[in-house]
Amino acid sequence: MSYMENNFDKRLNPTLLVDGAKSVISLLLNYYPESTQVVDSYKISKYAYGTDYHFVIKDKLKELLFSIQDKIGEVYGRAFVDSAPVLDKAWAAKSGLGWIGKNSNLLTQKVGSFYFIAELIIDLDLEYDNATTDHCGTCTACIDSCPTQAIVAPYIVDGSKCISYFTIELKENIPQEMKGKFDDWAFGCDICQDVCPWNKFSKPHSEPLFNANPELLSMSKKDWEEITEDTFRAVFKDSSLKRTKFSGLNRNIAFLK
Repeated sequence: MSYMENNFDKRLNPTLLVDGAKSVISLLLNYYPESTQVVDSYKISKYAYGTDYHFVIKDKLKELLFSIQDKIGEVYGRAFVDSAPVLDKAWAAKSGLGWIGKNSNLLTQKVGSFYFIAELIIDLDLEYDNATTDHCGTCTACIDSCPTQAIVAPYIVDGSKCISYFTIELKENIPQEMKGKFDDWAFGCDICQDVCPWNKFSKPHSEPLFNANPELLSMSKKDWEEITEDTFRAVFKDSSLKRTKFSGLNRNIAFLK
């Protein structure tokens, strides 16, 4: 995925994104759902169950920045939620929110890994937190469970082999050699998180906007195969699924059948 190489200097140096930047405030927001899809269904990643997280978190970050300005005075900053070249996981790990696991996700001992990462980069000096230690140990559950072998070595993921890449980022046809390897995932993939032992500590989120449309949770494979564009727009009007578009979803489902 060559786009990851773009703006590499900005990924390393936040002052290129925010003039006078002195601190990165990293934040996590849980999205683990209370209920999941029915068994006989094409699967979508849990993060896409509710309203697109970009909108939800951006509003929360703006509120946080306003609160900081209200209490401290003039503070300049910007909020980031996958919207710019920011090393989300690296900054979160550096701040002690968790460690980068063997599946390349940020893991915590308290709530696992089903959460979004976001940042406020501000021009204010703060007392900085310290990184935590790695607690993956000898576990290789994520590596062993990846059906496309995208985790090519501990802590190293080949994004171009990931089911999430094929079902969301790839605009062309999915390579035929991947046929039968997607385990019914039609949008994204949670396998390496679902098998992670630390996710046994996951607790349901408390954000109403992340609640799934009941129609989504009850959709069978037949429902997905027969979905119309009107239904797609109605059920997923505020969802991250819009990223793949109706045509992309149809392509993914056709590939899984």
